[in-house]
Amino acid sequence: MAELPSLIPIFPLPNVVLFPQVMLPLHIFEPRYRKMVRDTESQSPPLIGMALLRGNWQEQYEGNPEVFSIGCAGEMVRISPLPDGRFNILLQGLRRYQIREEVFTEGYRQARVEWDPPLKEELDAGRRQGLHDLLTQYLKKNEQVQKFLSDPNVDDDFFVNFFAFHLDFSPIEKQSLLEVRPLVERADRLRDMLDFKLTETGLPDSNQGGAGKPRFH
Repeated sequence: MAELPSLIPIFPLPNVVLFPQVMLPLHIFEPRYRKMVRDTESQSPPLIGMALLRGNWQEQYEGNPEVFSIGCAGEMVRISPLPDGRFNILLQGLRRYQIREEVFTEGYRQARVEWDPPLKEELDAGRRQGLHDLLTQYLKKNEQVQKFLSDPNVDDDFFVNFFAFHLDFSPIEKQSLLEVRPLVERADRLRDMLDFKLTETGLPDSNQGGAGKPRFH
């Protein structure tokens, strides 16, 4: 892959936290972000930095409300223009970044970023198995997920990031997972959050009463 650019477009949303390797479909309808897609689609690679809005963003949404400085950029692997100028796009999470400086010159947000180094991280067998067992318990009625959990070809990075993205955690909880490095620590944080969810929902290993069924998006 070509060297990643230091300046990337930023797409802030209130409820989406992207993780490396994970797929994210998006519908682009605001004029400023349509322009972002048009400007970016010819670049190599065509990257968009996803960033979670923070604080009282609703009061400033038409402007430039504050975002968390750590996000994940995705590559546009599919771009489907619609007749009225909107787009459906598919992002594949690529790498984590940290915003160093925001730039406001194109009508949409951009930032100069520092990229994480391209590391291939692994979990020890016991840590992966422990996380696997918790996920199996939490999502035991989801047959598709059970097949995924049983696939030995799923690497550790994707295993952790996939569930960090798809499980029914709040955006702030997901942001806290994204901000944790290295992968071992993210896996441990995910395990702790699952432990809490199991207690909260009252699934078989829990001493608490039920608080609702787990969801998987």
